[in-house]
Amino acid sequence: MTITLHNPAGVAAPFSRYSQGASAPAGARWLHISGQVGATPDGTVPEDPERQMELAWDNLLAVLTDAGMAVTDLVKVDGFIIRPDLLPLYRSVRERRLAGHATASTLVIVAGLVVPSLLVEIQAVAAA
Repeated sequence: MTITLHNPAGVAAPFSRYSQGASAPAGARWLHISGQVGATPDGTVPEDPERQMELAWDNLLAVLTDAGMAVTDLVKVDGFIIRPDLLPLYRSVRERRLAGHATASTLVIVAGLVVPSLLVEIQAVAAA
């Protein structure tokens, strides 16, 4: 199945590597991935922002794989970071982990996450 990415003329270009919209064909199987955070399997939250982002992606991709899906099945990815200075790192890690697949995307800077030591949370929707 192919996800179709939409970047229509007349709409401002994305600020980084993402698409303005993404659609899946009729009859697709949908997967909604809960917010994944930068925690190890034992619940440890490292202090290093890059390590947290890598772990959040590891966790998100593990859920995707468990559902029999791949990165190219991602339709939308939403990120939540707690500080503006994390934006370049977040974009860098996201772009590497998506390997050129420019999903629809939203990024929000929030006041905090459910555990005070968390710096990032990522949720996604996929279709296959």
